[in-house]
Amino acid sequence: MKIAAIDIGSNAARLLINEVKINNRKPEFIKLNLLRIPLRLGMDVFTIGKIGPEREKMVIDSMKIFSDLMKIYKVDHYRACATSAMRDAANGNDIINLVKDTSGINIEIISGDEEATLIYENHVAEGLDKEFAYLYIDVGGGSTELTFYENGKMVYEKSFNIGTIRLLNNLVTMDNWKEMKDEIKKNIVSKKPIVAIGSGGNINKVFSMSKTKDGKPMSLSHLKKVYKEFNELSVEERMTNYNLREDRADVLVHALGVFNNVMSWSDINKIFVPKISVADGLIHNIYSQLQHKK
Repeated sequence: MKIAAIDIGSNAARLLINEVKINNRKPEFIKLNLLRIPLRLGMDVFTIGKIGPEREKMVIDSMKIFSDLMKIYKVDHYRACATSAMRDAANGNDIINLVKDTSGINIEIISGDEEATLIYENHVAEGLDKEFAYLYIDVGGGSTELTFYENGKMVYEKSFNIGTIRLLNNLVTMDNWKEMKDEIKKNIVSKKPIVAIGSGGNINKVFSMSKTKDGKPMSLSHLKKVYKEFNELSVEERMTNYNLREDRADVLVHALGVFNNVMSWSDINKIFVPKISVADGLIHNIYSQLQHKK
């Protein structure tokens, strides 16, 4: 069975195609293709309130490519979800209708809470030590999703309008930060030590740059060190010194700022970075729904 997930975020759109095979009665998810297109919808939406003509065309063209790829791979099931930027765009529904007419793809606009739930669908914490509590931190372009997991259960989830594209455009207020800090201090508490699980393109990039072995955590002190290094460089210097694309170099420092704040406020000193994303969560969600129908 082949399943595809389309995640249209504030920074980029991703198409993930997986083949699901049953191995010892358990599903094995094999990645066939992952395509990322930096649409940067948040650059329009968070400043002018809608998606402009140029980015509207980029969305439509990208979805045609995604549709063709799904046909080539003979995808059996798919789900396409849009998050923060499309939620806030005055013309979001108009663009969704245009996409449906031009590529046949049905896009759902999902809430921040559902976005957090999709990260949780990856079930990473289930394979980890029950002596700890886990905080999933997903930093996107438009929002940050927090999901707190303790004793095998999700006990708290919340989405905050703090994301890298909003930060890049100076659209995050002190009140936004205070709300996040207050929520964390009130809800991210446990008698067990808490560890973070990070997701999103930026933390994955920092993880790969750190040369940390897969399955091993990065420390908060390392994130703070990288943040300081990046903060002192221009975007061009980050691109040259670290071999980064421009659409990563300009937002990475903002993502690190969010991770540093969240981990500091919740007294967490280490973070695991498995390769998970909203798209991975969508694939797992589709598979679970299909099994439930059986």
